[in-house]
Amino acid sequence: MRTSVPQILEMARRGERITAITAYDYAMARLVDSCGVPIILVGDSLSNNMLGYEGTIPVTMDDMLRHAAAVVRGSEHALVIGDMPFMSYQADEADAIRNAGRFLKEAGCQAVKLEGGRTVAGTIRKLVGFGIPVMGHLGLTPQSLNTIGGYRVQGRTVKQARILLEDAVAIEEAGAFSLVLEYVAAPVAKLISDRLQIPTIGIGAGPHCDGQVQIIHDILGLAPDIHFKHTRRYAEIGEAIRQAVAAYKDDVVAGGFPAAGESFAMKPEDEAELASL
Repeated sequence: MRTSVPQILEMARRGERITAITAYDYAMARLVDSCGVPIILVGDSLSNNMLGYEGTIPVTMDDMLRHAAAVVRGSEHALVIGDMPFMSYQADEADAIRNAGRFLKEAGCQAVKLEGGRTVAGTIRKLVGFGIPVMGHLGLTPQSLNTIGGYRVQGRTVKQARILLEDAVAIEEAGAFSLVLEYVAAPVAKLISDRLQIPTIGIGAGPHCDGQVQIIHDILGLAPDIHFKHTRRYAEIGEAIRQAVAAYKDDVVAGGFPAAGESFAMKPEDEAELASL
């Protein structure tokens, strides 16, 4: 049985730290789910981590739905959240309702995530009213990089902190069940976490949030040349993959693969007749 929204809220009420991982495919979802991680976020960072774009803006609803459905198929216990991509909810509430509903109906997700503060509070209220659980997202919002001027930590000043707090309260009041805080100064993330009743999930927001989310590629080192201050490497899978592929190539070139044990034989009498063909 999958983790439910009420269970996530109960975890936060008990003071239990909430672990979330961003993953994008069936194989990774199976591995993450087997570890008991309660939330898998299918992030719009699919755009750069899986599809090779420079940022999140190019990813489409069809891209997101395809990968979200794969994650749902690969998991049994995690709450799967679909990240609504750029312009899938900003134009009007009808678009937002329709596209959020597709995440639940077509992909099988249990919730969706939206970026933004007071500007999307009305949309969140509508979605929740139609029975669609919503996770909010404040701080560094990748869909708004052109506005905020790139990957910058948010909440460095009291003015920024006040805006973030007011946005967070608006998101909670609109009915969101949780809130991602990304690249937010740690004292501000603590302030918001202390003020809200719903759990905060941090990424680059310090240790005081109710939970943490990391992208699977980052904690596994799947992109060995990319390092971020806010993440911790738990394995160097990318380098291991490089070494494995290089060894495989060397074996193929040298004629060492496949060997007899990796090949399929015929009955000796049948093989003897091959010469007559």
